[in-house]
Amino acid sequence: MSRTIEQRAETRTAAPLNGVDTPTLFATIDAVRAQPELARFTWRASNRWLEGTHSRSRAETFSGAGGDHAHATTFHFDGDHPAVLVGKDQGPTPVEFLLYGLAACLTAGIANIAAARGVTLTAVESTVEGEMDLRGILGLSDEVRNGYQGITVRFRIAGDAPPEKLRAIVEQSRSRSAVFDVLTKGTPVEILVEAA
Repeated sequence: MSRTIEQRAETRTAAPLNGVDTPTLFATIDAVRAQPELARFTWRASNRWLEGTHSRSRAETFSGAGGDHAHATTFHFDGDHPAVLVGKDQGPTPVEFLLYGLAACLTAGIANIAAARGVTLTAVESTVEGEMDLRGILGLSDEVRNGYQGITVRFRIAGDAPPEKLRAIVEQSRSRSAVFDVLTKGTPVEILVEAA
């Protein structure tokens, strides 16, 4: 049975590695182990329609670790459709953001896990592709789902560990990825409407 990050951490001296503050990572794991309620987080995003298929989302606050927090800066993300899908291409499509989220979550996990295992990374790159049949969202077929039929992630990873250890780091990141979990296990989504 493979050991968790925190069990592996006990076998090495905590020092920052790969840009990851491993002492803080290990301290966080210890704090959550002692007070599991600190692990409960609520992430937030707000969105405003601008015109056509163009909208702007904002992320500025979240709750977790026993309190409310503000990001160091407010993040803005424009979303749109390309011209071929009646947009003006003023931002990525919403389904592309999903791919970005998956890539970023897996990559962050790889950096943390490698640091916890004492592996120095020299490169981590990925490509994420999602296959979609638009007949579903265009209302042309009830037999085609609206979302992706499948997503493929390809990693190129290099560091001071043998290939099998680097593959194990990617696999552990996949097994702990919140975005991978949301995509593969489904999450209940409730939509509430307030008519103005």
